[in-house]
Amino acid sequence: MSHDPIDPDFERGLSNRRRILGDAWVEQSLANADDFTADFQHLITRYAWHDIWGRPGLDAKVRRVIVLASTMALARWEEFELHTRAALLATGDDRLTPAELKEVLMQAAIYAGVPAANTGFSKARHILAEVGPHIGYASTPREPRAAVHPGVGRAGRTDSHPALHYTVREPRNGKAPLHTVVLAHALGCDLAMWDALANALALDCRVICYDARGHGKSDAPAGPYTMADLADDAARLLRELDTGPVVWIGLSMGGMAGQELALRHPALVSALVIANSTAVYPGEARAMWRQRIDAVRAGGIEAIADAVMARYFDAGFRARDAATVARFRRRLVATDAHAYIACCGAVAGIDTVERLGQIAVPAMVIAGAQDAGTPLAMAETLAARIPGARLAVVANASHLSAIEQPHQFHELVTRFLQTLQPPSANRSPSPERHHDQ
Repeated sequence: MSHDPIDPDFERGLSNRRRILGDAWVEQSLANADDFTADFQHLITRYAWHDIWGRPGLDAKVRRVIVLASTMALARWEEFELHTRAALLATGDDRLTPAELKEVLMQAAIYAGVPAANTGFSKARHILAEVGPHIGYASTPREPRAAVHPGVGRAGRTDSHPALHYTVREPRNGKAPLHTVVLAHALGCDLAMWDALANALALDCRVICYDARGHGKSDAPAGPYTMADLADDAARLLRELDTGPVVWIGLSMGGMAGQELALRHPALVSALVIANSTAVYPGEARAMWRQRIDAVRAGGIEAIADAVMARYFDAGFRARDAATVARFRRRLVATDAHAYIACCGAVAGIDTVERLGQIAVPAMVIAGAQDAGTPLAMAETLAARIPGARLAVVANASHLSAIEQPHQFHELVTRFLQTLQPPSANRSPSPERHHDQ
């Protein structure tokens, strides 16, 4: 058997080391090796860079994050700086953006301690100043009081009345938004029902969520309400935020408001997603709404809470994810009863069927395969009456399809957004007139 001078594990490790740290650093380390350090260079290349970095169980980006958190926690600052610089300058999928680096440091601050995070931020900031011109990054001054949680966005209330509570998430990629998306919630819910989808879309879109009148932190004026009232509320919000045309995504009551908004204020809507909704209820369904209103008047929202949860979620989901159901139940029973009754009246009175042909924007209608509240036939009517609308059915979902099947719902929305042309101006909104909270 002939002697092979090549150590394959060393070569594998050297390849990984070059990919993660860059050729220049590795060449410098190898060039500086001598009879005192060569064994150590061989050790870390073969065992650290092959035996650990070469394992396929985690991708390289995750391993970068682990190294940064570990070196920060252990105050291994030379290693921290080396890997921070390499992660920012990487050109592959394992590159860390400045925003991702910040999230690593924020997370590590909780588990490694504030003093370590303070040093980590200081060192990272100096590295960003050094490499910024090479990666298209430049820091901008920001008042700490203006910092917002990226998973919630900036909160505010409209100046006009009834005042609406809203949040705005700006694109996390730091670029101009592909679209401004508005997410409108279902009856008895609030803007938090959209957190997962809002955070996903906010990678490259501006995302606005709001509490409808009578819900969450918005005002609850005396009833009765009409769906036109809810649509006009939304129009006020969009005009105060100077959004321009938006992609409206509404579920149930939110989808009904979206229909009326597109009909009454067409200049404000560039595309429409109507989920688990209807254009009109037949007589027997309207009678059901009257029964619900009577039940709330007699016994409060608690009297209908279990029945509503049974409508919102199928039996399998209620058994499988009882904590989520309990959260939505708590939100429901905390809703102002008088406002809830008024919104029930607005929902029961929806009737846009004969006007749907006037909607002239791209539209998608989403139905839940097991939705008894707004069954597939109602979605089919919407899709048939709105010119060019497409119909999608979420499998194994009842009324709150975005909650029961979030991945399916997200995928449908993402595909729909990809078919849309971004607004030509891609303009940023004018400074909002709002009351920060």
